[in-house]
Amino acid sequence: MKQSGAQILIKCLEEEKVRAIFGYPGGAVLDIYDALYDSSLKHFLVRHEQGAAHAADGYARATGKPGVCLATSGPGATNLVTGLANAYMDSIPMVAFTGQVATHMIGRDSFQEADIYGITLPITKHNFLVKDVKELPRVVKESFHLATTGRPGPVLIDLPKDVCQEKTDLKYPKVSQLRGYRPVLDGHPEKISEAAAAITGARRPVICAGGGAISSGSSEVLRQLAELCAIPVTTTLMGKGVFPENHPLSLGMLGMHGTKYANYAVNECDLLITIGARFSDRVTVRADAFAPKARIIHIDIDPAEIGKNVQVDIPIVGDVKRVLEQLCQVVQARTETEEWSAKIREWKDKYPLRYHHNGKIKPQFVIEQIYEVTGGNAIIATEVGQNQMWAAQFYTFTKPRTFISSGGLGTMGFGLPAAIGAQIGRPGETVFNIAGDGSIQMNIQELATAADYKLPLKVAILNNNYLGMVRQWQDIFYNGRLAYSDISGPDYVKLAEAYGAVGMQVTRPEDVRRALQKAMQVEDRPVLIDFLVDRKENVFPMIPPEGTISKMLEE
Repeated sequence: MKQSGAQILIKCLEEEKVRAIFGYPGGAVLDIYDALYDSSLKHFLVRHEQGAAHAADGYARATGKPGVCLATSGPGATNLVTGLANAYMDSIPMVAFTGQVATHMIGRDSFQEADIYGITLPITKHNFLVKDVKELPRVVKESFHLATTGRPGPVLIDLPKDVCQEKTDLKYPKVSQLRGYRPVLDGHPEKISEAAAAITGARRPVICAGGGAISSGSSEVLRQLAELCAIPVTTTLMGKGVFPENHPLSLGMLGMHGTKYANYAVNECDLLITIGARFSDRVTVRADAFAPKARIIHIDIDPAEIGKNVQVDIPIVGDVKRVLEQLCQVVQARTETEEWSAKIREWKDKYPLRYHHNGKIKPQFVIEQIYEVTGGNAIIATEVGQNQMWAAQFYTFTKPRTFISSGGLGTMGFGLPAAIGAQIGRPGETVFNIAGDGSIQMNIQELATAADYKLPLKVAILNNNYLGMVRQWQDIFYNGRLAYSDISGPDYVKLAEAYGAVGMQVTRPEDVRRALQKAMQVEDRPVLIDFLVDRKENVFPMIPPEGTISKMLEE
């Protein structure tokens, strides 16, 4: 029996075992929504298309499965752009569907027409404009294959209205046959042997693990390698959770706001084993002064990343998990370990992360209390800015896929919809969104989505009435000239209640834990807690832009 393109699309999504779609209807996609009406698929109605993209992103990060979002043509499609760019920068598997005007109307400035195919070319792994309904099943199959294999990323499918209405027979391919697309999975044996010899012979090695280590599911084998060879492990922001931060070999996060001991270790190491990371400027700060004494092994599935930002000595292209498994089979345990281990312990004892209590609510204290109240078992989403860095510094992450944060693009407004996606993807778990009062207002309408679906996620606003990171930079680098970084906000308690959530405000340190415990007892709606924190608290340590380890700023 012939089916419409919209019906075929839904059948294809069911074949791909899609469990959640985040979207917002409009004229160009009404045929798809009509097909959804009789479908087993679960659709979640967001309040803005950017929220749909971020929710799909958070779902993918929390579950490891591709996130799916849907928007109408024109402004609906363009509202996805920030979310697509965010997923692209962080290599997150997503498939986005957009409506489009009918094929014979394309290029005529039709109502709600936008060239979303052209707009998103630079910010998607691949995209499609479907002009023949017979091509739709193949395109959907290829899209999910592209999004989830090799280096993951977002894929967009643009669907003209007439393609959704035309009918044909459904023939969904069992496998994707993409000519020329063959990601390399296994590392080259000679490079594996060379890396193994370098590790065994190193006196001061460090492992740096990034988001690719999480994407590949390599947490266990990474730990095996680190323990076998007694190698301390630092992570990028995107890599947090891939190695337990309560492990004796953990150095926490490195980079601009990383721990002092992680940065010192990288600065003094003689071998840096970088796994699934891209040497971003927030990690290296100054690429020409990064790991100056080290030979560098770089393991990544994307050959374009090898040597892009930092020259490496031993490049290994392949899937991180498979390469690490190969390495563990041939590497010999290091014998000279105590001197380097003792130095690492000395730095950890001398330069712990710290802050000063002064009778006000410290944002770091709030995060420490969230860790204690949740027993370290929460999924933490963040917005972007000081709140993000404090969460990365003061919550101890021990499992992969528990830190949901915008790394490469640094997207304010990411955290709340991403937390919604994470909560839907992992419904039995505690999800916290750690937010700033600047970021939270960018997509706060999604609180209605969370309330509508009775999601028990918690939002902790570290409210300093500033665009905090902007204010910090203005204080330090612009002679205290606070140009437009002072921000007022609504009454968050009333706002939360207006959306159907529970709202609380905390003004004293002694009330922080009690409020969090109360929030943990709410299971049928979101909770928003407005913590009035010390307004002028800064994120330290901090390496100034274009600075070096020797110029690291402390409080």
